[in-house]
Amino acid sequence: MSAPLTHAPAEPPVAAPGVAGPAAVARSHPAWRRVGRVLLDAAATTAVVLITWTTLLAVFDVSPYVGKGPAQVWEYLVTDADAGEHRTEVLGLLGVTLTDASIGFVVGMAAALVLAAAIVLSRTAEGAIMPVAMLLRSVPLIALAPIIVLLVGRGVASVAVMSGIVVLFPALVTIVLGLRSASPQMRDVVTVLGGGPRTVLRLVQLPAALPAVFAAVRISVPGAVTGALIAEWLATGGGIGYGVVSAVGRAQNTKVWALVVVVTLASLVLYTIAQLLEQWVLERFGPSAGRA
Repeated sequence: MSAPLTHAPAEPPVAAPGVAGPAAVARSHPAWRRVGRVLLDAAATTAVVLITWTTLLAVFDVSPYVGKGPAQVWEYLVTDADAGEHRTEVLGLLGVTLTDASIGFVVGMAAALVLAAAIVLSRTAEGAIMPVAMLLRSVPLIALAPIIVLLVGRGVASVAVMSGIVVLFPALVTIVLGLRSASPQMRDVVTVLGGGPRTVLRLVQLPAALPAVFAAVRISVPGAVTGALIAEWLATGGGIGYGVVSAVGRAQNTKVWALVVVVTLASLVLYTIAQLLEQWVLERFGPSAGRA
């Protein structure tokens, strides 16, 4: 009687050189899906804003002299005979506003990170910092503006302070919650191995807080733009913040709408970039980095 035939187990297919294997493709697809979802969300938001804008003008029967729709803004910036001059002026003002917003964003986020670390390391620091942060958040910026201008003048410092105040409190609260979300077991391991509170902060709490830090970044991007607009209106006399006030005073209504649309689109683009950067960083350095 013949022996039964045995078959050696099939070896997994080997990808040809230069061709991604099935595992690599499977790993890459979720990242691309996330990027596509972020871009799709941005496109959907833009579409919703345009539809809502047009609908509200029609529903409330806003005078065409005051209420300008997407078509009128497009003509002002693209198809009119003077569209080139309009674009140059609007983009120049936008450049000033984005510079001011970047200053406020950096100052506010840096202050939030430093203060959040101090709060996590010391309960005494928390008792001293949080009431002041809440006070700055509670008092309207328009009421603080004259004091800020008297203290630091009308230059870059006033932009940094005003825009930084808008960024600081929500970023601070979000980052503190992220730092405190670190695993107690991981903190205990570092402590048992001889690490102090600062070592725990650096090795355990900061990596665990990465999602919260990027959530703070996404919140702070539009906040920094808002703070820059307020600072320009109340202090510096430049950028889109002052340009809108000046155009309203001169009854240049189409210019007002164009400025608002451009700064809104810029905020949306910056928010989308922050989301994409968050996806990239968390995929490589976040708590779930490297998992299949």
